[in-house]
Amino acid sequence: MKIPMLDLSEQYQTLKNEMLTALDQVMSSSHFILGDNVKKLEADVAAYSHVQHGIGVANGSDAIHIALQAAGVKSGDEVITTPFTFFATGGSIVRAGATPVYIDIDPVTFNLDPKKIEAAITEKTKAIIPVHLYGQTADMEEICAIADKHQLAVIGDAAQAIGAKHKGKTVAEYGTAATYSFFPTKNLGAYGDAGMVVTNDDQVAENSRVIRVHGSKPKYYHHVLGYNSRLDEMQAAVLNVKFPHLDKWSELRRERAAIYTHLLNEQLGDLVKTPVEKEGNYHVFHQYTIRVDKRDELQAFLKEQGVQTMIYYPLPLHVQPVFKDLGYKEGDMPESEKAAKEALSLPMFPELKQEQQEYVVAKIAEFFKK
Repeated sequence: MKIPMLDLSEQYQTLKNEMLTALDQVMSSSHFILGDNVKKLEADVAAYSHVQHGIGVANGSDAIHIALQAAGVKSGDEVITTPFTFFATGGSIVRAGATPVYIDIDPVTFNLDPKKIEAAITEKTKAIIPVHLYGQTADMEEICAIADKHQLAVIGDAAQAIGAKHKGKTVAEYGTAATYSFFPTKNLGAYGDAGMVVTNDDQVAENSRVIRVHGSKPKYYHHVLGYNSRLDEMQAAVLNVKFPHLDKWSELRRERAAIYTHLLNEQLGDLVKTPVEKEGNYHVFHQYTIRVDKRDELQAFLKEQGVQTMIYYPLPLHVQPVFKDLGYKEGDMPESEKAAKEALSLPMFPELKQEQQEYVVAKIAEFFKK
């Protein structure tokens, strides 16, 4: 059996006629930049996130960068974040002129450990970026309480977590702003790059809108150094077709996660650590990520059996070569480094069949029996 990590073909076939109609309407209108599709998506995603503003940008990485700049982060500032995340989190901090300060993760959720935040705060600290990794909300109540105490901005990196909640509140309702990625593999994915800043802060929203168009307001009058980072009308049209299905897809992901957890616990017990959904959280399972010994050997075996898996992230940010001047070394973030050696993400998408999941788990069990 061949099982891909992600298969978007069935989703496309279901939406094909509606998708082609939407794209044809954009091309027929000849309005390709910041038009009605972008406005609709911004309004719908903001309402879905329970906030006032959605600002469409070119991609999820720009969304973090723009949100930081819009919140006042500048050269010489420090921003606290996790090293166990995609490069865009740390890279966006540097692009904004600031210095990333890495602290370790909670080994249960893979998210930023709030107990380690205050020790990392200095007079230069301006913001915190918690990452809602794999689709589960970070401990935002505790993180925001610390941020409020020290008057810090909180920019939630929700690239993998649109629709995730804690006690009924969305990831965007906590802190200063949150950022989404609509990269094609995301739970709500475009057919190219796209992203969004979502916020209840009127000034951060206005600043973000100005920054995304070269820092101009009105056009040709530039008061800040901005960027060309606009959400494309074609991508917005694709996302508008997909958006009404997001909640259904999230529920299907949760159902498949429950199947995986049941099968793995039943067949492998303590040999595999399955994801833990913290109390009060609504996990949207962008990834279903297990922790295992002999991770690399298991991945190689599964590949031989036709099962595609992914390793997110094999080298934490604090020991990435590009950040060597920050002075971190191996051993500084033991939980992140351990997770980087043990975490393995299994195939996960709404259309995944139970017999495919049963095959994946059977092959994992076969590996450990050997």
